[in-house]
Amino acid sequence: MLKIGSYNIQKSIGVDARRRPDRTLKVIQELDCDILALQEADKRFGPRESTLDRETILHETDYRPVPFATGDKSLGWHGNAILVRNSIDILEHRRLDLPTLEPRGAVAVDLMVAGEKIRVAAMHLSLLSHFRKKQITSLMHQLHEHLAYLPTVLIGDLNEWRDSAGSIKLFEERYEVTTPGRSFPSPLPVGSLDRIITSPEFIVRQAGVHKSKTARVASDHLPVWANLTLEPAGHLPG
Repeated sequence: MLKIGSYNIQKSIGVDARRRPDRTLKVIQELDCDILALQEADKRFGPRESTLDRETILHETDYRPVPFATGDKSLGWHGNAILVRNSIDILEHRRLDLPTLEPRGAVAVDLMVAGEKIRVAAMHLSLLSHFRKKQITSLMHQLHEHLAYLPTVLIGDLNEWRDSAGSIKLFEERYEVTTPGRSFPSPLPVGSLDRIITSPEFIVRQAGVHKSKTARVASDHLPVWANLTLEPAGHLPG
């Protein structure tokens, strides 16, 4: 069983307008995921400094960040970061540029988990439907045209309110899209913006939204999670 999650931490600023990285880290530890994607982990300007301290993560948790950052003050790439348990081996990682009017990107990492190779890609898509579709098309092309195939999980803040939207359908030829539940805005969620998307080798056993008291104030998004099992010999795409 593999627990994977996604959390837009809004640069560690809560709904009370206070920047509290310690509170964000508490929610991360409550989640207890094996692999966790973060969005808005870094500030957008200047040195793109992370709002979470790398050394604190390394010394006070069982996680380490995948090294996507281009500078020593950042945690990710265009705000996208992935934390993995220390028991998981990082094999390869890459930054993926996505088309948009503003700087956006995705990240991908190949991991060895309990003797099986998997790929995890994390994203934070545009607010505009037109660019979301272009970004998903670009992401799919980069993952499937240039890389050897691996069982894959895509996670992140898709900024898409409807499961029936055209942007969601772009995933469905290759993947199963799981909407764990309403995650935005955190005090009284009405939108299911955060999703977990799996290739056919994965079975989603359980999924949900983390709704602790701390999570309801630590960011404008609630974290989402899913428990997965892997059938490595299962129905690969032709």
